[in-house]
Amino acid sequence: MRPYLSLILAAIGAASVPALAQTASVSPQERPPEDEVVYFVLPDRFENGDTSNDRGGIGGGPLDHGFDPAHKGFYHGGDLKGLTERLDYIQGMGVTAIWFAPVFKNKPVQGETGKESAGYHGYWVTDFTSIDPHFGSNDEFKAFVDAAHARGMKVYMDIITNHTADVIDYTEGKATGYAYRSLADYPYSRRGGADGEAINEGFLGDHVQTAENFARLTAPDFAYTPIVPEAEREVKVPAWLNDPIYYHNRGSSTFSGESSLYGDFAGLDDLYTEHPRVLSGMIEIYQSWITRFGIDGFRIDTAKHVNPEFWQAFVPAMLETAEAEGLSNFHIFGEVYSESRDSGFLARFTRRDGFPAVLDFAFQAAVRDALARNLPAGVMVEMFDGDVNYEGGEEAARTMPTFLGNHDMGRFSTLIKADNPGISQDELLARVKLGHAMLMSLRGSPVIYSGDEQGFVGDGNDQAAREDMFASKTASYNDNDLIGTDATTAEANFDTAHPLYSLIAELAAVRAEHSALRRGKQINRSYNDTAPGLVSFSRFDPEEGTEYLLAFNTSAKPLKQQSTIGYEARKLETLSGACADTVSAPGSVTVELPALGWCIAKVSETAQ
Repeated sequence: MRPYLSLILAAIGAASVPALAQTASVSPQERPPEDEVVYFVLPDRFENGDTSNDRGGIGGGPLDHGFDPAHKGFYHGGDLKGLTERLDYIQGMGVTAIWFAPVFKNKPVQGETGKESAGYHGYWVTDFTSIDPHFGSNDEFKAFVDAAHARGMKVYMDIITNHTADVIDYTEGKATGYAYRSLADYPYSRRGGADGEAINEGFLGDHVQTAENFARLTAPDFAYTPIVPEAEREVKVPAWLNDPIYYHNRGSSTFSGESSLYGDFAGLDDLYTEHPRVLSGMIEIYQSWITRFGIDGFRIDTAKHVNPEFWQAFVPAMLETAEAEGLSNFHIFGEVYSESRDSGFLARFTRRDGFPAVLDFAFQAAVRDALARNLPAGVMVEMFDGDVNYEGGEEAARTMPTFLGNHDMGRFSTLIKADNPGISQDELLARVKLGHAMLMSLRGSPVIYSGDEQGFVGDGNDQAAREDMFASKTASYNDNDLIGTDATTAEANFDTAHPLYSLIAELAAVRAEHSALRRGKQINRSYNDTAPGLVSFSRFDPEEGTEYLLAFNTSAKPLKQQSTIGYEARKLETLSGACADTVSAPGSVTVELPALGWCIAKVSETAQ
């Protein structure tokens, strides 16, 4: 073991939760989005509270009901009852909001022969009005929401408007490999190409998004001839979703150019979101989840694959519905997948499309660059400087959900390991800890991916990043070498003494007690712009203006150097990590940090 790791790997005592407990006495909707510590969970992989629903009430074998706990791509048995029963564990970490993968009724299994997988992740919806029976019932969902609210915790639903399950096929699909067919080559006015039979007379194209114009779009076979298997003709709910006229029907997306909006996402039926009926139908669907269950927000899947006009109507409709229900801090954030720390791409969706917030992929990329790819520490400063790009600027950026890794791209630990082949378990744990110190103290609403707090280290992304929290039967999970523990995923992992769980709980308690770390303005201080090393920031109490110093060492060596600080600061109180007690001179403080260490401190005395 490297000598410096003895400092980094010192056990951090489990945090008390009094600051969090105070939130239970008030409605969770009284808190603004930036106050939340969010826990993201796939219900199927969290806890199995009711084995009787493992097969979703469907007979036959795994290819019928989708349940096969030994297969990483099938249902494993987790459900809403299990999630409800584990609320103590989740809240004990300092979590104030739970965001879970979609729980709508899904097509149980889809995929070509030999490559089938199940809808355990929730993104293959057939019934947008009901809970998938693998997870429980609408009543059990209501019980979960009520139980969370009773604890002062919010509930964020993961929703989809871009697509449904793969039900529609194309007569010509297999022959063409479902290749995307463009608007120019296959206009709505002709069947099967620009020189084909005239159809949809008088239709002016989908840029004219009026009911009158779309009434002239009667034939859905302009590019491909859509066909629906007899057994699935009425499978979608609400019933209007069963009509192919409400889908783009242009083949598979290449995730670039025009096809990014009009193509089928991995074969899923791509909804014609330009169509007024689709817009009104989706508004009705998701208004109902707000009014029926009183949920606190939406994470919106595949947001960049839907036309801006849809969001410009949908988002205000959701906020107005929530406001009418007394949900004044209803939070909406879109998933705009990106691997760049440049916020400009993300910001367009707040300015043009009207999203109040988007998942902060720029933050994730910057932390990965700093802690996994050994880029200069200044990449963090560069990323935060982009906050002015968002609609609402820096204030809006404070509501952005920040994260380190997820169920699609892979866990933060996995990404660090991929970028640093041969890294030791001790150093991997140290880098993951530092990432969480940044996540929990810098601007934004931090999101913890379920399993990260137990030291999970996956083999990759997607299915390889979706391990079970309860005892797993999946061999490719159970051979993973976890960090901070001798456990494996073959046993249940709800250890409240795990060093990462303890660290997150400690930092969440600090965050809850100090509003500067939730709502405070953040400014850059000192940073190394040529190599890994020091990067420091100050945040300020929104009421009293008290300064807080946040300093991080992104290098694998100890450092001792000066950081700028406010000229009035004289003494500091350490809240987490290793911090100086006093300033060196007005405007300067000595930062002495172990390798991959941090300091979170409050200015406790200023010049008189």
